Amino acid sequence: MKILITGNMGYVGPSVTKQLRSTYPRAHLIGVDAGYFAGCSIPQDTVPELRLDQQYFADVRQFPEAALEGVDAIIHLAAISNDPMGNLYESVTMDINHRASVDLAIKAKKSGVKAFIFASSCSMYGSAEGSAKTENDTLNPLTAYARSKVFTERDLRQQAGDGFMVTCLRFSTACGLSERLRLDLVLNDFVAGAISSKQISILSDGTPWRPLINVKDMARAFEWAVSRNPSLGDFFAVNIGCEQGNYQVRQLAEAVARVLPGVTVQVNENAQPDKRSYRVNFDLFRQVAPNHQPMYDLEASIRELKEGLLAMNFKDENFRSSPFMRLVQLNHLREKGFLDATLRWSPQI
Repeated sequence: MKILITGNMGYVGPSVTKQLRSTYPRAHLIGVDAGYFAGCSIPQDTVPELRLDQQYFADVRQFPEAALEGVDAIIHLAAISNDPMGNLYESVTMDINHRASVDLAIKAKKSGVKAFIFASSCSMYGSAEGSAKTENDTLNPLTAYARSKVFTERDLRQQAGDGFMVTCLRFSTACGLSERLRLDLVLNDFVAGAISSKQISILSDGTPWRPLINVKDMARAFEWAVSRNPSLGDFFAVNIGCEQGNYQVRQLAEAVARVLPGVTVQVNENAQPDKRSYRVNFDLFRQVAPNHQPMYDLEASIRELKEGLLAMNFKDENFRSSPFMRLVQLNHLREKGFLDATLRWSPQI
């Protein structure tokens, strides 16, 4: 089996690669990544790509079609991956997350790829009052990032069929320790603040709902999707997470404070309401993938982050200005002249 992983050098990629290498030890694993976050490893001498058989350094907007030769399945992670980056680089977000994704699917189908697994997002539900949202509920994307996922799912549906199976995994908000750490995720941010300053700052009033999933459980969902039952249809979209993973932001902060005693939780009671609030129903995922359900609960994810940050002697109270924040890293590369305004590597690089 030959599996290609785009965006493998980001936050999720190392766990996906490790999971696939364990499950399919003889598979030929290929990575394709632009390398924006290659230097964000922990520890710094970690090289997750050593688990791969081949690594391409390439922008998905100029995809190296030679990488598709003989590929059976694609796990498509490559994306501008959060709302702050999407807000600042909206047109680039649409180019990379939507147009390049659909273009890759078209090329993959022509090349004989059988399975295309897309990293989608529950953020598509946006502002969702009432009951937990199912896959059949109306989508209400509020940000460029969320809209890009909606548009990509829509257009991937048109490509599915004729031996080309598309699976869209609508992930809960990621959390947990990774060999390419991100601290611009809600739970990761709270744990980093608790360790570095004994303080958790909630930027909203703490009431918005978020479903959470550990990055290692995300990797197991990708493993399931690679060999999922074709009887589910040529196109299949499913929420990924578990019912117990739905939390209000304030509850996440309080959980971190319980694991890390002596931490103060600050809530911005005067904050403008955060319209991004949604609870999600995961019944379908439990039905179709009973052996790949999330294994990490909230406390386990917090303890994993705590132990990982303490092991690296993490003390940076200004971590929101560090490369562990994806937008900070992109801006740094821009300021140094390494990336142009469209986030393409400058010719001299």
